[in-house]
Amino acid sequence: MEPVSTTRTFETLVAEMVPAVEAEMRAILQPGSDTVGGAGELYGMMQYHMGWLDAGLQPVSAATGKRIRPVLCLLSCGAAGGDWQQAVPAAAAVELLHNFTLIHDDIQDGSPTRRGRDTVWQIWGVPQAINAGDAMFALAHRALYRLAERGVEPAIVVEAARRFDDTCLVLTEGQYHDMRFESRDEVQVDEYLSMIGGKTAALLALCSELGALIAGAGRETVSHYAAFARDLGLAFQVRDDILGIWGDEAAIGKSAATDVETRKKTLPVLYGLAQSQALRDLYGRKENGDNFVAEVVALLDEAGARDYAQQEAARYSSSALHHLEASGADGENGRALLELANRLLRRDS
Repeated sequence: MEPVSTTRTFETLVAEMVPAVEAEMRAILQPGSDTVGGAGELYGMMQYHMGWLDAGLQPVSAATGKRIRPVLCLLSCGAAGGDWQQAVPAAAAVELLHNFTLIHDDIQDGSPTRRGRDTVWQIWGVPQAINAGDAMFALAHRALYRLAERGVEPAIVVEAARRFDDTCLVLTEGQYHDMRFESRDEVQVDEYLSMIGGKTAALLALCSELGALIAGAGRETVSHYAAFARDLGLAFQVRDDILGIWGDEAAIGKSAATDVETRKKTLPVLYGLAQSQALRDLYGRKENGDNFVAEVVALLDEAGARDYAQQEAARYSSSALHHLEASGADGENGRALLELANRLLRRDS
């Protein structure tokens, strides 16, 4: 009789990891014994944003996001030879940090909804939403120190906290540039790539970096994990930019014309503007006009903007996979990490 395989699949690993992270985050986003009296609603706001409560602060099952970042962290830890269970506090920390940025992004962008529900600021007002975001930022840091309770060496906890703070600063720099670009008529392609490196790629890089660090990997190996996830994030964002113009509306869940109609400064658009005077003239008009979207897309195609963006996505994808291979990612977690990367890189929605 042949032995039964104990190798777990990507789906099986994710099914184990996500509930562990959810339980950790729920424990973190609870009022503690040192909570100032009457501040329970503050924690309710954060739990509402996470999809655990409704606007009346009653339990509900709402959309929570795909939890790609914590899964990336845990798979990286396992692939680097560690026990992913030890890294759960770090995975919770990066997901809470991500959600802190979403609460503040919604305020800065004036977005009334997220994941099909009213945003925190829309319900409780801007001042309270800012405060709720600040609280989640602080709790994300507190979450990281729970690594010590999982047996992670103090020196590694300190290094993880340092890299966590470094990334927080990079995120604010990326957000600064993103908001600054909205008021600028001209933005260069390299400026845009630098911005998404801060907004999208930096946090993903931290996820894999923390996972490998907690696993006890050497400095060079940790660097490969960080570079893998950074380039994965860049490829993902460029791919998203392409889908925002040429994607199938039914697949991406929104009008493929939205990015053009709102004159969003994405990579294909910035490349096209640099290549085409006709496109610059069209964007210089105050009103879009009836055929604005079709005219823009035609000029982008003529300028080779789609081909350029696809080449950039392919370049970042190739680099990400190179760094993953160089990291020595191994075992079922390594295979799952490669599968996660391939799923993100070949996404069409």
